Amino acid sequence: MIYMFLPAAAFFSAFFILPMCRLFLVGGSGAIGWRAYSVIVTDSNYFNALLATFGVALATTVTTLLIGGLVGVFLQRYRFPGRSFLMAIITLPMAFPGVVIGFMVIMLAGRQGLIGQISMALGGDRLVFAYSFLGLFLGYVYFSLPRTILTIVAAAEKLDPKLEEAARSFGANTWHVVWDVIMPGLKPALISAGAICFATAIGAFGTAFTLATRINVLPMVIYTEFTLSANIAMAAALSFVLGALTWIVLALARSAAGNTVAAAA
Repeated sequence: MIYMFLPAAAFFSAFFILPMCRLFLVGGSGAIGWRAYSVIVTDSNYFNALLATFGVALATTVTTLLIGGLVGVFLQRYRFPGRSFLMAIITLPMAFPGVVIGFMVIMLAGRQGLIGQISMALGGDRLVFAYSFLGLFLGYVYFSLPRTILTIVAAAEKLDPKLEEAARSFGANTWHVVWDVIMPGLKPALISAGAICFATAIGAFGTAFTLATRINVLPMVIYTEFTLSANIAMAAALSFVLGALTWIVLALARSAAGNTVAAAA
């Protein structure tokens, strides 16, 4: 039986353990040695980038789960003309890479974007926020919503309507039905979707690269250290910390949801 696990063990070692070990060793091989890992916390530039990365990822996850949960349950429970077309439109962002989504945010809220033109037409100043954390946040939400909605739709289909009927027969109002019946049933799917959403937002590069004028998140800091500063050791240390923290979040989510959380990298 043990031989059946050898291919999985080999794959896991080649694509996770060995790269992470290599990153860890390279991170301590620079001019400052193993202090590179403590510098991430003590240096304000690195630490603020780490906090900003987690902040944007957390805000993206909460917003995506809130919108995706409501939309997913609604689409599963109600049939109306154009529903199939709406589902197709919702899944459209899944076909776009991060760079394209970043460009779309620029077209919406950039210097020549639609929002700026409308704000000027209304007599105000040109409203530009594509190159801020708000623009990055919108890009991440746009990218994550389709996956979350599809996950919630699939989970909502498995909910037993008899449980809701039983709760109402005992006098439960709509809020109690949602909180005590629907939410527990959707909990594994919400944790699964939230974990993947968080992991995607924390490590996404294409969208941040497109909107990087005023954005200082960890993927961009790693890119700058590696390409512009040629500080390979620091880039490796930052990459290791980012990967390790993301893995911890996913592991905690998997523990909370049982075996329903899909792995993400």
